[in-house]
Amino acid sequence: MAVVWANSPAGDLYRDLTSAVVGPSALHLDLSVSTWAADGLLAVFFLVVGLEIKHELVAGSLRDPREAAVPMLAAVGGVIAPALIYTAIVGAQGAPGELRGWAIPAATDIAFAVAVLMVAGRGLPLALRTFLLTLAVVDDLIAITIIAVFYTSAVDLALLAGAIAAVAVFAVLARSRVTRLWLLVPVGLVAWWLMHESGVHATVAGVLLGLTVPATPPDDGSDSRAVRWAHAVQPWSAGIALPVFAFCAAGVHLPDGIAAPLASPVAIGVIAGLLAGKVVGVLGVTAVVTRVTPLRLPSGIGVRDLLGVGLLTAIGFTVALLVSELSFASEASVETAKAAVLVASLLAAVLGSIVLRLEARRARSDDMNEDGVPDGPLARIGDA
Repeated sequence: MAVVWANSPAGDLYRDLTSAVVGPSALHLDLSVSTWAADGLLAVFFLVVGLEIKHELVAGSLRDPREAAVPMLAAVGGVIAPALIYTAIVGAQGAPGELRGWAIPAATDIAFAVAVLMVAGRGLPLALRTFLLTLAVVDDLIAITIIAVFYTSAVDLALLAGAIAAVAVFAVLARSRVTRLWLLVPVGLVAWWLMHESGVHATVAGVLLGLTVPATPPDDGSDSRAVRWAHAVQPWSAGIALPVFAFCAAGVHLPDGIAAPLASPVAIGVIAGLLAGKVVGVLGVTAVVTRVTPLRLPSGIGVRDLLGVGLLTAIGFTVALLVSELSFASEASVETAKAAVLVASLLAAVLGSIVLRLEARRARSDDMNEDGVPDGPLARIGDA
C-alpha cells in the first residue's frame, strides 16, 4: 500500500502525512509521524524481541551453549559476510559516505522468516524452526548492538545513565510478586524518553526492558512472566506497531521507475549482501564448524537444509528498513536502500520457499547431522 500510494498521483499526500510533525516540543518530542513510527512504535516490537531473547536464554534454545553454538556462530557469519560484500561493492563503485550502509543487509526479520519456513517447509524436521529462531534471535541481538554502537553520533552520558536507572527500576517492578501495570508503563516510557534524549536509538530501550523480565518458569508449570508478557504485547506489536512502521518506512518514491535505483552501488550492495552474503555466511560457517570442530547440527538436520534457511535469513524487512533510515543523510540514498531491501526480501522469500519445497521431497539419510547417532523419529513441520 505504501509503495503504491507513494508513487501514485496522490503521492504528495503520503509524504505530507508521514512527514507531519506531532508531539510536545517541550519534551523534544515534536517528531514526524515516520520518526514516531521508527523510534516509538518500533520500540514495542523490540520489547517483544527482548522478551523472546530473555526466554530463549533462560528456558529456550539458547540455554544450552552446546546446542546453541552452531546457530549462534551461523548468525555471526550471516552478519559479517553481508557486511563484507556490501563494503566491497560500494567501496569499489560508490561514494565514501555510502559505506555507512554496511549494516543494512545484516539483520533477519524473525517474523517473516519463521512464517515462510512454517508454510514452505512442511515435511522438514521441526528442529529447523528452532535453528532458524535461534539464529534470528542472535542476529537481531547483534543488529541491536550495531545500532547502539555504530549509529549513535553523540551520547549524553547523564541522560543515558538516567535511562539505565529507569530500566533498573522497571526490573525491580517486573520482578515483584505482584505486577502493577500502572507503574510499569510510566517507568518504561520514562526509560524510552531518556534513551531517546541521550542520543542512543530509542528502540534499544525496548530490548533492555524486555531483558529485565523474569523468564524462569514457575513451579506450577505455567508460563514464565516473560512468555506471558510477550504474548500480551505481541498483538500490539504485530497488529499496530509493525504495520504502521512498515507503512511509513516502505513508501519508496520511484519517480524514474525501479530499474534506476536498483542499478546503484548501494542497491547492488544491499541485494548481494542479503541474497549472497546471508547464504554464504550461514551455510559457510555451519559447514566449516561442523567439519573442523566437535559441534554438530541438531538431530535430523543436515548442512544441505541450510541453503533454504540461509535464503530465509535474507528477509531483512523490519530492521533493514530501520538501518536504511539511520545510514544516510541523503533522501535519495535512503529510498534506494529501502527499494533494494524490499526487492531482496521478496526474492529471498520466493527462492527460499522453492528450495525448501524441493528439499522436503528429497530422500533423507538416517543420520543427517553426521554425529554417528541415528536420528530416530522426528517431529516435522506441519504435523498435527
